[in-house]
Amino acid sequence: MFRKNLKKDPELFQNVSEGLRRLYRTKLFPLEDTYRFHDFHSPALEDADFDNKPMVLLVGQYSTGKTTFIRHLMEQDFPGMRIGPEPTTDSFIAVMYGEQDGVIPGNALVVDPKKPFRKLNAFGNAFLNRFMCAQMPNPVLESISIIDTPGILSGEKQRISRGYDFAAVLEWFAERVDRIILLFDAHKLDISDEFSEVIRALKNHEDKMRVVLNKADQISTQQLMRVYGALMWSLGKIINTPEVVRVYIGSFWAQPLLVPDNRKLFEAEEQDLFLDIQSLPRNAALRKLNDLIKRARLAKVQAYIISSLKKEMPSMFGKDTKKKELIANLGEIYHKIEKEHQISPGDFPNLAKMQEQLNGQDFSKFAVLKPKLLEAVEDMLANDIARLMAMVRQEEAAMPSQSVKGGAFEGTMTGPFGHGYGEGASEGIDELEWVVGRDKPTYDEIFYTLSPINGKVSGGAAKKEMLKSKLPNTVLGKIWKLADVDKDGLLDDEEFALANHLIKVKLEGHELPPTLPEHLVPPSKRGTVVQD
Repeated sequence: MFRKNLKKDPELFQNVSEGLRRLYRTKLFPLEDTYRFHDFHSPALEDADFDNKPMVLLVGQYSTGKTTFIRHLMEQDFPGMRIGPEPTTDSFIAVMYGEQDGVIPGNALVVDPKKPFRKLNAFGNAFLNRFMCAQMPNPVLESISIIDTPGILSGEKQRISRGYDFAAVLEWFAERVDRIILLFDAHKLDISDEFSEVIRALKNHEDKMRVVLNKADQISTQQLMRVYGALMWSLGKIINTPEVVRVYIGSFWAQPLLVPDNRKLFEAEEQDLFLDIQSLPRNAALRKLNDLIKRARLAKVQAYIISSLKKEMPSMFGKDTKKKELIANLGEIYHKIEKEHQISPGDFPNLAKMQEQLNGQDFSKFAVLKPKLLEAVEDMLANDIARLMAMVRQEEAAMPSQSVKGGAFEGTMTGPFGHGYGEGASEGIDELEWVVGRDKPTYDEIFYTLSPINGKVSGGAAKKEMLKSKLPNTVLGKIWKLADVDKDGLLDDEEFALANHLIKVKLEGHELPPTLPEHLVPPSKRGTVVQD
């Protein structure tokens, strides 16, 4: 009966969210529940965890501009917002969409089944009194929710005074959000002990992590280079992974730049970050699928660990002594499970943390290994996930335009202040005169030294001149393709000038257009452009 259901389930999925919810309840949850996964690692998932909008978690020391960053994205104040140089945000604030402006306090928030926060109840009143939801009808919030966090302080006193496990709360959010943004202040770059601890607590979520070096307009280019290098060095020591975390440099607020020298860099970085955030709704189903796979792998390891400990326990006497011995030798048990079941070492939970948690457990109440539960999860990973992956692609194809809109995202898309407008290949886009014509007399002098025949130079003659740019052949080949507007394998004086203009665009560090923009087509060729 059980095996039959396993085979029928995938056929009934209406969409990815519903499929994930059903797989979790029928196949993964029974394994988690049997082997105390929720006591050791993470509370059980609820319907809201599968249905909620993508969430962005902002983390940083006080006065790095987290709240200002949210205000910049939405171009609007949110209820409960406070900004200042001192630690002003002392609460976790979930900024979410709502028809009316308002604030929902933490205790009311964790009993709302439509919100994905019910399991935060476990952190108690000390946390819930410092947790709220700010609701408002902002277009940005129609696609994403944003979590503002208290500024991270330094020193033991502040850490104790919180009254709840700050790092554990952040880890809870990190498991459920789609993007974690760590903010640093460019002109006071010190990573406190608590911040280091927080970053380490987010260790298993590096794929979601992005770094923003904020307030970068307040220092000179030379200082900025030094600060950036120092930040990368510090992060390398804390995160300790071979991949470099993506760092966005800029000044994320709507005020004039104090040192405007790096305006172009800040514009490009802001555009990249906005594109990353805008991709979240489109990739939300894939992220949830990825998180479920990670969770399933950990749940399998948990089952092997718990059942191994149960197997080693004596039935009658010496239980306490054996328990201490097993906890002390947990590393060896890990190694044995790793070899026996062909499991990657990276799938195992932190050894020291697991040993600490096991101290308070009664090993005699642990469950023995139940192959059927593991088979259900194996079947989910081997078959159902592949089907859902295909559904993810179908859903993405059906919603190609789904992205974050409104707020600051609108200002970077179109018009003369859109990123790259009037630069590189876009130079002269709104001018009546052909922009290449400005330098054409200079290019004509070179053209006539190449002995044109019937007003045109051959590919061989043009190649010798174009190679002087020292650009790779692949780039020069693309420039030739764009410049040979009539596709006759020769270049006349206008096409030769266009080729040199595109070389200049590339040498100045801009990208070449995939097709020739209308404003770059030579005047004599307009209306006669030959398509490939």
